[in-house]
Amino acid sequence: MRRTLLATALLAAGMSGAALAAPVTYTVEPGHTYPSFKAQHMGISFWRGKFNKSSGTVVLDREAGTGTVDITIDAASVDFGHDKMNEHALKDDFFHVEKYPEITYKGTIKFDDGEPDEVDGELTMLGVTQPVKLDIESFKCIQHPMLKVEVCGADAEGEFNRWDFGMKYGAPTEELGKAEIEIQIEALRKE
Repeated sequence: MRRTLLATALLAAGMSGAALAAPVTYTVEPGHTYPSFKAQHMGISFWRGKFNKSSGTVVLDREAGTGTVDITIDAASVDFGHDKMNEHALKDDFFHVEKYPEITYKGTIKFDDGEPDEVDGELTMLGVTQPVKLDIESFKCIQHPMLKVEVCGADAEGEFNRWDFGMKYGAPTEELGKAEIEIQIEALRKE
């Protein structure tokens, strides 16, 4: 962090203040980003799953204390760690990937004390869009030791109800439709 601050200070000596205040775009690193979820299975246990393919961008304006998130998830990449469940999850009573191949999340990042703190966003799944807030539990940027470019990572979590999206499989009541989402994300600064 100190090196990043020092590098920023050195750049400031040769650049105008307007250039430093510009938003910075980061490209989601799909090999290090895994949206995951936890949901009840008929009220007898909790199933956990993740999506193995996602992409998108994060834009941060540290000077203004704002940013945006735009994530696309390949619904067919769902992985419960259970082959039969993975196959069923693709069908029309679950993620219905033939008709809805993508899940998207778009939101606005809010800062607190100079760091990203939460995202007010909208989750679109099964053709339905609903508000979903994410709390950013951790956030850090470093110079990537191999790629020699800034990389930022974060862990975020939130809640939603599957019933709001019309997904009732394994959740016979609205109460059982509650689900938790956790996202580990790493994104590389776009040059």
